[in-house]
Amino acid sequence: MEREPLTYAAAGVSLDAADAVVEALRPHARRTARPEVAGDLGGFGGLFALDPARWRDPLLVTSCDGVGTKLEIARALRRFDTVGQDLVAMVVDDLVACGAEPLVFNDYVAVGALDVAALEQIVSGIADGCVMAGCALVGGETAEHPGVLAPTQFDLAGFGVGIVERDAVLGPRRARDGDDLVAMASTGLHSNGYSLARRVFEDRDLHATSGGAAGGSPGEPLLRPTRIYAPDCLALCAQTEVHALCHVTGGGIPGNLPRVLPDGLGAVVDTATFSPPEIFGLIARTGPVEPAEMWRTFNMGAGMIAVVADGRAAVELLTARGVDAWVCGRVAADHPGVELTGVA
Repeated sequence: MEREPLTYAAAGVSLDAADAVVEALRPHARRTARPEVAGDLGGFGGLFALDPARWRDPLLVTSCDGVGTKLEIARALRRFDTVGQDLVAMVVDDLVACGAEPLVFNDYVAVGALDVAALEQIVSGIADGCVMAGCALVGGETAEHPGVLAPTQFDLAGFGVGIVERDAVLGPRRARDGDDLVAMASTGLHSNGYSLARRVFEDRDLHATSGGAAGGSPGEPLLRPTRIYAPDCLALCAQTEVHALCHVTGGGIPGNLPRVLPDGLGAVVDTATFSPPEIFGLIARTGPVEPAEMWRTFNMGAGMIAVVADGRAAVELLTARGVDAWVCGRVAADHPGVELTGVA
């Protein structure tokens, strides 16, 4: 018996759906455009022109990241409007940690089966994040992986490019003994620690009232999008003396703050100054998870820490910009490593 001819669609990949996705995404890319962008979405590469009159000795800075297993929370709740912002935040807030202005962003979306409505939510969130960060969404890739991913499964990755003058690069070489540490409030877990959080709630209905997360379900606070700090950090750099910026991601403050301190300098962080969102308390109680493990896994309420010469001036500027900020500690030569006061 003669077999029916096979098609790409029969193998699980719909080219018609792929074309529909590209057309649905064009408006979202256009609303992120910067004047330096040349060309339109749909080519094989994104074009961006640097203004030679603006930059003296520029360095390009690159960063790549994803959203991780937070995507499984989004999939369980069938809500896809927040994870796009997460993706942008994880990339641009790494870029600004060097003092770089984010310029362009590319996304990569892998799916088991194309769902145009869900993908439009995801990319709309990516575009929202790019607008917040001031960078342009210049392209990306959507790939259908039937037989590798389940029909409802998906993964996200993002790639960004920023720019900074060579003599303005932030980092360990600038940090000084006695510098203030200024914390900037997070919206929750951001995009880190979800393997532990999912384990904590694996037997619980994420829609159900928890009695602990401000009287609601844990699902909503677990999906709160990662805060984008880049514009506020750039303003801080322009108007105050910033020596380093620490993006608090996986590993929490103990795992990330040493990355912006030179050999011979440590830090003292006063945990009593923090007011972590209730989702952290819910995770700790439900797990249970010990305090030391919470602090070495999660951001515990501060998604970015600035190492500055004058903490008061930094807090005043950030507060005026609507960022909840506070002096949370200091750089100290007499404390090797990072000491978290009040954590056993």
